Amino acid sequence: MRILFPASEVEPFSKTGGLADVAGALPVALASRGHEVRVVTPLYRTVPRAGLTQTARAFTLQFPFGEVPVRTWETTVAERVTVVFLDVPSMFDREQLYGDARGDYPDNARRFAVLSMAALTDAQAAGFVPDVLHGHDWQTGLAPLALRRGYARAFPHTRSVLTIHNLAYQGGFPKSALPELGLPWSDFVPGGVEFWDHLSMLKCGIVFADAVTTVSPTYAREITSPQGGMGLDGVLRAKQGGVVGIVNGIDTTEWNPATDVYLPARFSDADLAGRAVCRQRLLEELRLQPPAEGMPLFGVIGRMVEQKGADLLHAALPVFLEHGAAVVVLGAGSAALQQGWKTLAARYPLRVSVRFGYDTGLAHLIEAGSDFFLMPSRFEPCGLNQLYSQRYGAVPVVHAVGGLADTVTDLRGGDGTGITFLGATVDAVQGALARALELYLSPQAYAEVQRRGMRRDFSWARSAAAYEAVYAQGAR
Repeated sequence: MRILFPASEVEPFSKTGGLADVAGALPVALASRGHEVRVVTPLYRTVPRAGLTQTARAFTLQFPFGEVPVRTWETTVAERVTVVFLDVPSMFDREQLYGDARGDYPDNARRFAVLSMAALTDAQAAGFVPDVLHGHDWQTGLAPLALRRGYARAFPHTRSVLTIHNLAYQGGFPKSALPELGLPWSDFVPGGVEFWDHLSMLKCGIVFADAVTTVSPTYAREITSPQGGMGLDGVLRAKQGGVVGIVNGIDTTEWNPATDVYLPARFSDADLAGRAVCRQRLLEELRLQPPAEGMPLFGVIGRMVEQKGADLLHAALPVFLEHGAAVVVLGAGSAALQQGWKTLAARYPLRVSVRFGYDTGLAHLIEAGSDFFLMPSRFEPCGLNQLYSQRYGAVPVVHAVGGLADTVTDLRGGDGTGITFLGATVDAVQGALARALELYLSPQAYAEVQRRGMRRDFSWARSAAAYEAVYAQGAR
């Protein structure tokens, strides 16, 4: 098949979250199965130019708000995988991808309408006729509609698939954006793009895509319920064939403790000795005291937003820190949650280390050196760090929702790979941490859990086959 793959961020060129990891790895996995994939993404200011080649394809998109000249660059990242970059300085030459300290960029509706339209226009200019258009999140939500309207003659047999990576981000804009983007008012209806008297780009993608997927089976069930659907559950339940949940994979070449270039010592499920070296290096690098005897080192990596449950950890951890546990934290987000970590670090300066931002090398070291990895997310479409942690022998402690429920099996089942809990409460988190301490005090049982997690297959091969099945369901 030929697959057109527009995405607003693509690892290793641009990234704010898991979408970038998927857009970087899934095309390569699909290509390994014989498909040709054309990824299309903005040329942000932060994208490294080394290795990119400017193409002869240049065109101008016509919108009611004005003309948008587009130049293109591209690179080949694997056999049968081309990444095309949309060079539109007025739209994408900015410090951040989606917004700055003041909030989202006010012209995001225009910016990502350009992504959707330019992906299709560039494919047409290059003579690339896709069997499947696979879009991602609200930023490509207009593409399935455009495929049915303005591009129907160019691509009459192309099937469209939309993957929802996080339903919380819906691309909502004032309805005045409709005429600016050239959308007819006839689509501004409950069965179209209207959502609470606003334009919803995500809803547009859901309504007009031929198939909708999301990033885990449990999350697929959650978002089609009134409790988890964030107002779109009815639209999702109405999709023919339902919402298909496919768990993300991970790049098992980059995330491999036996070959990881970021680690001071390598290790595997057959020989865990290198983990002790990584743990010691992590403590030294972050200037922490070793945990008291019998007490673990906890790791936390992720965006500091309410979804991720950092506030639960702020309240749950002190009793364990008082008894000699330690925690290392990497991430950034809301000022309030960052302040919560700062307060904890000030109170326990030799037990808590917090680094704001993202550091790839430190992220690998945290996974390799932590005894337990904490993810008390209130909801989690899929999650990747719990997959990395299992592969690296950092036993995950997770709230059993979404992809966390699908990828971490609880110890109580006898063959578990982590500790799960129900309920986003401080008591539930503390109960799970107490279970972690109990496990840690039994070294043999703890090592068995580590090895079970490290032996699990989280490669993209299985996920790519599942997407292939969705693609093959037939054209419109």
